[in-house]
Amino acid sequence: MARIGFLINPIAGMGGRVGLKGTDGVAAEAARLGAEPIANARAGEALRELRRLMAHDPQPPSIHWLTCSGAMGFDALAAAGFVDAEVLHQVAGEPSAQNTLAAVGAFLAAGVDLVLFCGGDGTARDICTLTGEAVPVLGIPSGVKMYSGVFGITPARTAHILARFLKHEIGLASAEIMDLDEEKYRRGEWAVRLHMAASTPFEPSYVQAAKALMSGQDDAAAKEDIAAHLAEEIAGQADTLFLLGPGSTVMAVGRALGIDKMLLGIDALAAGRLAGRDLNERQILALLAQFSRRKLVLSPIGAQGFVLGRGNQPLSPAVVRAIGLDNIIVVATPAKLARTPLLRVDTGDPALDAELISRKFLPVLIGYQRLRLVPVSG
Repeated sequence: MARIGFLINPIAGMGGRVGLKGTDGVAAEAARLGAEPIANARAGEALRELRRLMAHDPQPPSIHWLTCSGAMGFDALAAAGFVDAEVLHQVAGEPSAQNTLAAVGAFLAAGVDLVLFCGGDGTARDICTLTGEAVPVLGIPSGVKMYSGVFGITPARTAHILARFLKHEIGLASAEIMDLDEEKYRRGEWAVRLHMAASTPFEPSYVQAAKALMSGQDDAAAKEDIAAHLAEEIAGQADTLFLLGPGSTVMAVGRALGIDKMLLGIDALAAGRLAGRDLNERQILALLAQFSRRKLVLSPIGAQGFVLGRGNQPLSPAVVRAIGLDNIIVVATPAKLARTPLLRVDTGDPALDAELISRKFLPVLIGYQRLRLVPVSG
């Protein structure tokens, strides 16, 4: 019987849709802005899929769950039908890094075979300071930014990884634990730091890669060509609201238009001028209501391939549906696509993800009047 320690960081990802680019140290501010917790729903999605896989398996793995009380674990397990979970850590006060560390310490003392958690890079970092590479970890993605290699692509995919690991169909690999400096991120600086290595179940199709930066002279020239193409398109559509997502490729579009585009925020253009800067979900929806024609320009995260669901959470399912799937423009240089063979989506809305994935391919602008079809997956 496998002994699995399970915990949730209930505030993970709250800062995303309200434009805070993370929740570390700003959970109260996120709540004031109207943010709602998402981690328990994400964890529940993974646990329900695991339950479904086990129900259809003639020889399902046997699991003894060790967890935390309430919203940090037990509630989600019970809701998914895992009612025999053993609570090793009673959460004192508000969920915190101290509770996470105490819980993981209790898991390790109890001899768990794996720690399954729901959160983001900060949660992964806290857990792995104790587990090191001695005990494997696996993350259900729920943070605003997830650059570490221990996360499944989506909650459902994470359940498949766990099921295969418990049936000894896949082994372990070393993964990088990385975390973004959120204070610098909120100022528009991208500063990711490698903290340590961890052990994780490895299935290359379902485990995300660490973010890769693409650079070089050819890459810079490709960005200029993409920017020139889009600058012409934007200039010719004065009645259209253009939302520009994060990333250096999209920022090059802003430079071509003479716009002070943020590297890491979501900005809006109308009639060639800034209509909003560093927007959150509520602000985006308010702007969209003022325009009948809308377009969204996005660039995937290098190596990971995410175009929706990582680093741009203000682009919620409601926002994406209001814009329309046919009005999404994906841009990437050939160098980035060489390391990013698949585009991925994880919006938090399974129906919307399925609609995008059903297209099988998305056109990607890779230069001036140059498109490439790239497979899309979840």
